[in-house]
Amino acid sequence: MKKLVILFKLLLLTVLKKNHAKAEVIRKSNIFKEYGRGGYWHPCWIPTHPDLISIGNNVTVAADVRIYEHDLVARMWNRDCNYTGPVVIKDNAVIGGRSIILYNVTIGKNALVAAGGVVTKDVPDFAIVGGNPAKIIGDTRNLYKKRLSITEGNKKE
Repeated sequence: MKKLVILFKLLLLTVLKKNHAKAEVIRKSNIFKEYGRGGYWHPCWIPTHPDLISIGNNVTVAADVRIYEHDLVARMWNRDCNYTGPVVIKDNAVIGGRSIILYNVTIGKNALVAAGGVVTKDVPDFAIVGGNPAKIIGDTRNLYKKRLSITEGNKKE
């Protein structure tokens, strides 16, 4: 019943265009193993086993992201219907829209998962990953410097 109430709140906040408030609803619900301060939760769903998911401070989770903390393929081979694994998303990470995060994965601090990325293994701190399966395609520190120089260039014009 608790999950249903939370889902209703998430849907209502979406309709009211108050997506920024969803992270606070999730945090206060205490259904995740850990959910840090700040950040942004855009999806209107809750993972099957939120007690296996740890999310750090200031994490952004964009629209249509899916976090799978269970493995249905294991059921095919050994009939283990309960195979699960933790998901850890560390501080300041950004998960782009329509990304998929699989079980037994840690996404490092200040990392970015590009939209549509399928994360099947750990993502190091400061890495930008994308693709299926996600591979390292950049570094957020370099992206920051690039964006900063663009912003400064626009101010001079």
